[in-house]
Amino acid sequence: MTAVRDAPSEPRERRRSRQGAAAVRRYGLVVLLALLLPLFALLAPAFATYGNALIVLQSVAVVGVVALGVTVSMTTGGFDLSAGACVGFVVMITATTMVRFNLTGGTAVVAGLAAGLVVAGVNVLLTVVAKVPDLVATLGTMFLFQGLALIVTSGQSVSAGMTVDGAPAPGRYTEGFAWLGGGTVASIPVPVVVFALLAVAVHVFLVHTRWGRALYAIGGNAEAARLAGIRVARYRAAAYAVSGLCAAVGGILLSARLGRGDVGAGDPYLLQSVAAALIGFAVLGADRPNAVGTVVGALFIGVVINGLTMLNAPYYAQTFVQGALLIGSLVVSYTGRGERKST
Repeated sequence: MTAVRDAPSEPRERRRSRQGAAAVRRYGLVVLLALLLPLFALLAPAFATYGNALIVLQSVAVVGVVALGVTVSMTTGGFDLSAGACVGFVVMITATTMVRFNLTGGTAVVAGLAAGLVVAGVNVLLTVVAKVPDLVATLGTMFLFQGLALIVTSGQSVSAGMTVDGAPAPGRYTEGFAWLGGGTVASIPVPVVVFALLAVAVHVFLVHTRWGRALYAIGGNAEAARLAGIRVARYRAAAYAVSGLCAAVGGILLSARLGRGDVGAGDPYLLQSVAAALIGFAVLGADRPNAVGTVVGALFIGVVINGLTMLNAPYYAQTFVQGALLIGSLVVSYTGRGERKST
Protein backbone atom coordinates (compact mmCIF):
# COMPACT_ATOMS: atom_id res chain seq x y z
CA MET A 1 0.00 0.00 0.00
CA THR A 2 2.86 2.31 0.77
CA ALA A 3 4.28 1.84 -2.71
CA VAL A 4 0.87 2.59 -4.22
CA ARG A 5 0.57 5.84 -2.24
CA ASP A 6 4.15 6.94 -2.98
CA ALA A 7 4.00 6.28 -6.72
CA PRO A 8 2.18 9.49 -7.70
CA SER A 9 4.56 11.61 -5.59
CA GLU A 10 7.53 11.17 -7.95
CA PRO A 11 5.85 12.66 -11.05
CA ARG A 12 4.49 15.49 -8.88
CA GLU A 13 7.98 16.30 -7.61
CA ARG A 14 9.40 16.27 -11.12
CA ARG A 15 6.57 18.51 -12.26
CA ARG A 16 7.28 20.97 -9.47
CA SER A 17 10.95 20.91 -10.34
CA ARG A 18 10.18 21.66 -13.97
CA GLN A 19 7.81 24.43 -12.97
CA GLY A 20 10.47 25.96 -10.74
CA ALA A 21 13.07 25.80 -13.50
CA ALA A 22 10.57 27.34 -15.93
CA ALA A 23 9.89 30.18 -13.47
CA VAL A 24 13.61 30.88 -13.17
CA ARG A 25 13.95 30.99 -16.95
CA ARG A 26 10.89 33.18 -17.31
CA TYR A 27 11.41 35.71 -14.54
CA GLY A 28 15.03 35.23 -13.44
CA LEU A 29 16.55 38.11 -15.41
CA VAL A 30 13.78 40.54 -14.48
CA VAL A 31 14.08 39.59 -10.79
CA LEU A 32 17.86 39.94 -10.93
CA LEU A 33 17.51 43.40 -12.46
CA ALA A 34 15.01 44.36 -9.75
CA LEU A 35 17.49 43.20 -7.09
CA LEU A 36 20.47 44.98 -8.63
CA LEU A 37 18.77 48.38 -8.57
CA PRO A 38 18.46 48.68 -4.75
CA LEU A 39 21.83 46.97 -4.28
CA PHE A 40 23.66 49.55 -6.40
CA ALA A 41 21.63 52.33 -4.77
CA LEU A 42 22.72 51.10 -1.33
CA LEU A 43 26.40 50.81 -2.24
CA ALA A 44 26.49 54.02 -4.31
CA PRO A 45 23.76 56.51 -3.31
CA ALA A 46 24.39 58.62 -6.43
CA PHE A 47 23.13 55.68 -8.47
CA ALA A 48 19.53 56.21 -7.31
CA THR A 49 19.10 59.71 -8.73
CA TYR A 50 16.98 60.97 -11.59
CA GLY A 51 20.03 62.38 -13.32
CA ASN A 52 21.84 59.06 -13.23
CA ALA A 53 18.73 57.27 -14.49
CA LEU A 54 18.78 59.55 -17.54
CA ILE A 55 22.49 58.80 -17.97
CA VAL A 56 21.78 55.06 -17.96
CA LEU A 57 18.92 55.45 -20.45
CA GLN A 58 20.98 57.66 -22.74
CA SER A 59 23.93 55.26 -22.58
CA VAL A 60 21.77 52.34 -23.75
CA ALA A 61 19.67 54.25 -26.27
CA VAL A 62 22.00 53.76 -29.25
CA VAL A 63 22.76 50.16 -28.22
CA GLY A 64 19.05 49.47 -27.90
CA VAL A 65 18.19 50.99 -31.28
CA VAL A 66 20.84 48.89 -33.01
CA ALA A 67 19.85 45.79 -31.01
CA LEU A 68 16.22 46.14 -32.13
CA GLY A 69 17.40 45.87 -35.74
CA VAL A 70 19.53 42.83 -34.91
CA THR A 71 16.46 41.32 -33.24
CA VAL A 72 14.42 41.66 -36.42
CA SER A 73 17.19 40.03 -38.48
CA MET A 74 17.24 37.12 -36.00
CA THR A 75 13.51 36.42 -36.36
CA THR A 76 14.12 34.78 -39.74
CA GLY A 77 17.00 32.69 -38.43
CA GLY A 78 19.56 35.24 -39.67
CA PHE A 79 22.18 37.14 -37.75
CA ASP A 80 23.46 40.62 -38.65
CA LEU A 81 27.12 40.87 -37.63
CA SER A 82 27.51 44.01 -39.76
CA ALA A 83 25.42 46.18 -37.41
CA GLY A 84 28.40 47.73 -35.62
CA ALA A 85 30.22 48.44 -38.88
CA CYS A 86 27.03 50.01 -40.24
CA VAL A 87 26.89 52.34 -37.23
CA GLY A 88 30.48 53.43 -37.78
CA PHE A 89 29.96 53.85 -41.54
CA VAL A 90 26.88 56.05 -40.96
CA VAL A 91 28.79 58.16 -38.42
CA MET A 92 31.49 58.86 -40.99
CA ILE A 93 28.99 59.49 -43.81
CA THR A 94 26.94 62.00 -41.80
CA ALA A 95 30.07 63.80 -40.58
CA THR A 96 31.52 63.97 -44.10
CA THR A 97 28.22 65.25 -45.51
CA MET A 98 28.11 68.22 -43.16
CA VAL A 99 31.80 69.01 -42.55
CA ARG A 100 33.48 68.28 -45.87
CA PHE A 101 30.60 69.02 -48.24
CA ASN A 102 28.93 71.77 -46.17
CA LEU A 103 25.43 70.32 -46.58
CA THR A 104 22.49 70.55 -44.17
CA GLY A 105 21.73 68.31 -41.21
CA GLY A 106 18.62 67.02 -42.96
CA THR A 107 20.73 65.97 -45.92
CA ALA A 108 23.09 64.20 -43.53
CA VAL A 109 20.16 62.27 -42.01
CA VAL A 110 19.00 61.17 -45.46
CA ALA A 111 22.56 60.20 -46.40
CA GLY A 112 22.90 58.21 -43.18
CA LEU A 113 19.67 56.29 -43.76
CA ALA A 114 20.70 55.62 -47.36
CA ALA A 115 24.06 54.30 -46.12
CA GLY A 116 22.24 51.89 -43.80
CA LEU A 117 20.17 50.64 -46.74
CA VAL A 118 23.33 50.14 -48.79
CA VAL A 119 24.77 47.92 -46.05
CA ALA A 120 21.48 46.04 -45.89
CA GLY A 121 21.48 45.69 -49.67
CA VAL A 122 24.88 44.02 -49.64
CA ASN A 123 23.68 41.63 -46.93
CA VAL A 124 20.61 40.77 -48.98
CA LEU A 125 22.68 40.13 -52.12
CA LEU A 126 24.96 37.80 -50.20
CA THR A 127 22.42 35.94 -48.06
CA VAL A 128 19.26 35.90 -50.20
CA VAL A 129 20.61 36.01 -53.76
CA ALA A 130 24.01 34.31 -53.44
CA LYS A 131 22.80 31.95 -50.66
CA VAL A 132 25.87 32.62 -48.49
CA PRO A 133 25.28 31.63 -44.83
CA ASP A 134 24.21 34.65 -42.80
CA LEU A 135 27.08 34.63 -40.31
CA VAL A 136 29.73 34.41 -43.02
CA ALA A 137 28.02 36.96 -45.27
CA THR A 138 27.46 39.61 -42.61
CA LEU A 139 30.97 39.08 -41.27
CA GLY A 140 32.29 39.89 -44.74
CA THR A 141 30.00 42.93 -44.92
CA MET A 142 31.33 44.08 -41.56
CA PHE A 143 34.93 44.13 -42.81
CA LEU A 144 33.87 45.66 -46.13
CA PHE A 145 32.20 48.71 -44.63
CA GLN A 146 34.73 49.15 -41.86
CA GLY A 147 37.31 49.49 -44.61
CA LEU A 148 35.06 51.67 -46.76
CA ALA A 149 34.56 54.12 -43.89
CA LEU A 150 38.33 54.46 -43.64
CA ILE A 151 38.69 54.91 -47.41
CA VAL A 152 36.02 57.60 -47.59
CA THR A 153 37.76 59.66 -44.90
CA SER A 154 41.36 58.62 -45.70
CA GLY A 155 41.54 57.03 -42.26
CA GLN A 156 41.06 60.37 -40.48
CA SER A 157 38.43 61.56 -38.06
CA VAL A 158 36.08 64.18 -39.46
CA SER A 159 35.53 67.35 -37.43
CA ALA A 160 34.89 71.04 -37.96
CA GLY A 161 38.05 72.93 -38.90
CA MET A 162 39.88 69.88 -40.21
CA THR A 163 42.21 70.39 -43.14
CA VAL A 164 40.99 69.17 -46.53
CA ASP A 165 43.34 69.56 -49.50
CA GLY A 166 45.38 72.15 -47.64
CA ALA A 167 42.40 74.30 -46.58
CA PRO A 168 39.97 74.22 -43.63
CA ALA A 169 36.84 72.15 -44.17
CA PRO A 170 33.96 74.44 -45.21
CA GLY A 171 31.22 72.95 -43.03
CA ARG A 172 30.32 72.00 -39.47
CA TYR A 173 27.70 70.07 -37.55
CA THR A 174 24.42 71.96 -37.73
CA GLU A 175 22.47 72.82 -34.59
CA GLY A 176 19.45 70.83 -35.74
CA PHE A 177 21.52 67.71 -36.29
CA ALA A 178 23.36 68.12 -32.97
CA TRP A 179 19.95 68.35 -31.22
CA LEU A 180 19.33 64.71 -32.17
CA GLY A 181 22.19 63.70 -29.89
CA GLY A 182 22.04 66.29 -27.12
CA GLY A 183 18.54 67.76 -27.17
CA THR A 184 15.61 66.91 -24.93
CA VAL A 185 11.86 66.41 -25.26
CA ALA A 186 10.09 67.26 -21.99
CA SER A 187 13.46 66.89 -20.18
CA ILE A 188 14.00 63.41 -21.69
CA PRO A 189 17.02 63.05 -24.03
CA VAL A 190 16.07 62.72 -27.70
CA PRO A 191 17.94 59.39 -28.15
CA VAL A 192 15.87 57.88 -25.30
CA VAL A 193 12.65 59.08 -26.94
CA VAL A 194 13.74 57.61 -30.28
CA PHE A 195 14.64 54.31 -28.58
CA ALA A 196 11.26 54.11 -26.82
CA LEU A 197 9.27 54.89 -29.97
CA LEU A 198 11.27 52.44 -32.05
CA ALA A 199 10.88 49.71 -29.42
CA VAL A 200 7.10 50.12 -29.49
CA ALA A 201 7.09 50.12 -33.29
CA VAL A 202 9.21 46.95 -33.53
CA HIS A 203 7.09 45.18 -30.90
CA VAL A 204 3.88 46.00 -32.74
CA PHE A 205 5.45 45.03 -36.07
CA LEU A 206 6.63 41.63 -34.83
CA VAL A 207 3.67 40.66 -32.67
CA HIS A 208 0.61 42.31 -34.21
CA THR A 209 1.21 42.33 -37.98
CA ARG A 210 1.10 39.70 -40.69
CA TRP A 211 4.69 40.56 -41.61
CA GLY A 212 5.92 39.88 -38.10
CA ARG A 213 4.15 36.54 -37.91
CA ALA A 214 5.62 35.60 -41.28
CA LEU A 215 9.13 36.45 -40.08
CA TYR A 216 8.72 34.21 -37.04
CA ALA A 217 7.34 31.44 -39.25
CA ILE A 218 10.42 31.65 -41.49
CA GLY A 219 12.70 31.51 -38.47
CA GLY A 220 10.86 28.44 -37.19
CA ASN A 221 10.92 26.50 -40.45
CA ALA A 222 11.74 28.30 -43.69
CA GLU A 223 10.71 25.39 -45.93
CA ALA A 224 7.34 24.99 -44.21
CA ALA A 225 6.81 28.75 -44.51
CA ARG A 226 7.57 28.60 -48.23
CA LEU A 227 5.11 25.74 -48.73
CA ALA A 228 2.51 27.79 -46.85
CA GLY A 229 2.83 30.52 -49.48
CA ILE A 230 5.16 32.92 -47.66
CA ARG A 231 7.69 34.59 -49.95
CA VAL A 232 10.71 33.73 -47.86
CA ALA A 233 13.28 35.69 -49.88
CA ARG A 234 11.22 38.88 -49.75
CA TYR A 235 10.71 38.67 -45.99
CA ARG A 236 14.36 37.88 -45.30
CA ALA A 237 15.36 40.89 -47.40
CA ALA A 238 12.91 43.06 -45.44
CA ALA A 239 14.37 41.85 -42.14
CA TYR A 240 17.87 42.91 -43.18
CA ALA A 241 16.51 46.23 -44.46
CA VAL A 242 14.98 46.92 -41.03
CA SER A 243 18.24 45.94 -39.36
CA GLY A 244 20.20 48.28 -41.63
CA LEU A 245 17.82 51.17 -41.00
CA CYS A 246 17.94 50.66 -37.23
CA ALA A 247 21.75 50.62 -37.33
CA ALA A 248 21.61 53.77 -39.44
CA VAL A 249 19.37 55.50 -36.89
CA GLY A 250 21.80 54.45 -34.17
CA GLY A 251 24.69 55.84 -36.21
CA ILE A 252 22.89 59.15 -36.72
CA LEU A 253 22.19 59.49 -32.99
CA LEU A 254 25.79 58.58 -32.14
CA SER A 255 27.19 61.02 -34.69
CA ALA A 256 24.99 63.80 -33.31
CA ARG A 257 26.12 63.02 -29.77
CA LEU A 258 29.82 62.92 -30.64
CA GLY A 259 29.75 66.02 -32.83
CA ARG A 260 32.41 64.49 -35.05
CA GLY A 261 33.12 61.43 -37.13
CA ASP A 262 35.49 59.25 -35.14
CA VAL A 263 37.15 56.32 -36.86
CA GLY A 264 35.89 53.09 -35.28
CA ALA A 265 33.06 54.83 -33.42
CA GLY A 266 30.71 51.94 -34.14
CA ASP A 267 33.03 49.10 -33.16
CA PRO A 268 31.73 48.61 -29.57
CA TYR A 269 28.11 48.43 -30.69
CA LEU A 270 28.30 44.98 -32.29
CA LEU A 271 29.01 43.14 -29.03
CA GLN A 272 26.61 45.25 -27.00
CA SER A 273 23.71 45.07 -29.45
CA VAL A 274 24.11 41.32 -30.01
CA ALA A 275 24.33 40.78 -26.23
CA ALA A 276 21.14 42.77 -25.66
CA ALA A 277 19.26 40.87 -28.39
CA LEU A 278 20.41 37.44 -27.20
CA ILE A 279 19.76 38.25 -23.54
CA GLY A 280 16.23 39.07 -24.69
CA PHE A 281 15.72 35.41 -25.57
CA ALA A 282 15.65 34.56 -21.86
CA VAL A 283 13.31 37.35 -20.78
CA LEU A 284 9.83 36.18 -19.72
CA GLY A 285 10.49 32.79 -21.29
CA ALA A 286 10.05 34.18 -24.82
CA ASP A 287 12.53 31.69 -26.31
CA ARG A 288 12.69 33.76 -29.50
CA PRO A 289 13.87 37.21 -30.63
CA ASN A 290 11.52 39.86 -29.27
CA ALA A 291 11.51 43.60 -28.78
CA VAL A 292 10.52 43.57 -25.09
CA GLY A 293 13.34 41.19 -24.22
CA THR A 294 15.84 43.26 -26.21
CA VAL A 295 14.83 46.41 -24.31
CA VAL A 296 15.22 44.60 -20.98
CA GLY A 297 18.56 43.19 -22.13
CA ALA A 298 19.86 46.63 -23.11
CA LEU A 299 18.71 48.12 -19.80
CA PHE A 300 20.23 45.23 -17.86
CA ILE A 301 23.63 45.77 -19.49
CA GLY A 302 23.38 49.53 -18.95
CA VAL A 303 22.47 49.18 -15.27
CA VAL A 304 25.28 46.71 -14.58
CA ILE A 305 27.93 48.79 -16.35
CA ASN A 306 26.75 52.02 -14.73
CA GLY A 307 26.62 50.41 -11.29
CA LEU A 308 30.12 49.00 -11.65
CA THR A 309 31.36 52.41 -12.79
CA MET A 310 29.77 54.01 -9.73
CA LEU A 311 31.62 51.46 -7.58
CA ASN A 312 34.93 52.40 -9.27
CA ALA A 313 35.31 49.02 -10.96
CA PRO A 314 38.09 49.14 -13.59
CA TYR A 315 36.84 50.08 -17.04
CA TYR A 316 38.62 47.17 -18.66
CA ALA A 317 36.41 44.74 -16.74
CA GLN A 318 33.28 45.92 -18.56
CA THR A 319 33.80 43.78 -21.65
CA PHE A 320 34.30 40.73 -19.41
CA VAL A 321 31.05 41.50 -17.60
CA GLN A 322 29.17 41.85 -20.90
CA GLY A 323 30.60 38.53 -22.08
CA ALA A 324 29.61 36.83 -18.82
CA LEU A 325 26.07 38.21 -19.08
CA LEU A 326 25.83 37.01 -22.67
CA ILE A 327 27.05 33.51 -21.81
CA GLY A 328 24.68 33.29 -18.85
CA SER A 329 21.68 34.32 -20.96
CA LEU A 330 22.59 31.82 -23.67
CA VAL A 331 22.89 29.00 -21.13
CA VAL A 332 19.50 29.85 -19.63
CA SER A 333 17.80 30.24 -23.00
CA TYR A 334 19.22 27.29 -24.91
CA THR A 335 19.34 24.86 -22.00
CA GLY A 336 15.70 25.62 -21.31
CA ARG A 337 14.88 25.16 -24.98
CA GLY A 338 16.47 21.71 -24.99
CA GLU A 339 14.56 20.69 -21.89
CA ARG A 340 11.26 21.81 -23.38
CA LYS A 341 11.88 19.90 -26.60
CA SER A 342 12.75 16.72 -24.71
CA THR A 343 9.53 16.76 -22.66
